[in-house]
Amino acid sequence: MRLAPVIIWLESHLRSWTGNRVSLMGIAGLESVQVTVPGRKSGTPRTTALLCIPNGDGYIVTGSNWGRPEHPMWSANLRDAQEARVRAGSHERRMSVRMVTGEEREQLWTFVTEYWPGYLMEHARSGGREFRIFLLQPL
Repeated sequence: MRLAPVIIWLESHLRSWTGNRVSLMGIAGLESVQVTVPGRKSGTPRTTALLCIPNGDGYIVTGSNWGRPEHPMWSANLRDAQEARVRAGSHERRMSVRMVTGEEREQLWTFVTEYWPGYLMEHARSGGREFRIFLLQPL
């Protein structure tokens, strides 16, 4: 998607300007969180705003990368992390991170595409790449 860089910039700045009270995803009626994990190579904390699906006390996040053929960089950091700082609105907490695989992933894929059908379009655009799906659960 050609607009992805503009949307990402707007999302980041809107959150920054409003103290995380307003987000572009929120304006669109979508749930989102900011996830912070250390970079897997640098160790520097990296924060990314992500579309999420509430799941009990936690969240499900999916690495669609706007339908690009490669996995998003944040997903490699999250895959290698044991835990993350997750901010939803003004509330931040530590959460465990687990990338789902196999049958569990297939079940969640059905669930996330029902929640956000845009993932199906992005999946087709990606050339059929298997999107990484993560469960974030409170510690």
